[in-house]
Amino acid sequence: MPPPPQLPVIVALCALAAAAPGAPAWADERAAEATPTFQVVGDGISQPLSGARGDAERGRALLVERAAANCLLCHAVSDPSMRVAGNVAPALDGVGRRLSAAQLRLRIADIQRVSPGTAMPSYYRVDGLDRVAAEYRGKPILDARQVEDIVAYLLSLK
Repeated sequence: MPPPPQLPVIVALCALAAAAPGAPAWADERAAEATPTFQVVGDGISQPLSGARGDAERGRALLVERAAANCLLCHAVSDPSMRVAGNVAPALDGVGRRLSAAQLRLRIADIQRVSPGTAMPSYYRVDGLDRVAAEYRGKPILDARQVEDIVAYLLSLK
């Protein structure tokens, strides 16, 4: 079945939100950091990217923030405080019961390894991408700590 016609627009919106002029101050700081590599084992990344545990509260904040992850553009969460939610991607309810931290980490860092051709961006991958503006090449959408924070929040969605 072909993807819904609005999917290319959503992908473009995700890219624009993450790389727009006037992006948050942390975007410039993150650009200066070296992006560590990660090792995929099976269907996940077993080791935390940042070497530290993520914080679920920061992860929740990133999930709803429009400038960085903007997960709610496509995904829904059954949380009455999250008033805006998408319906073109699977709901995130119960994802912490269905997937391990390693599986979630890979899906956030480089979803293309799990689901080639998906509209979801690989938030930590920097190589092998097409049509990336020169000023954003080599810079991940999310830094390692942010990926870990989102993983911690998603694990709480049992």
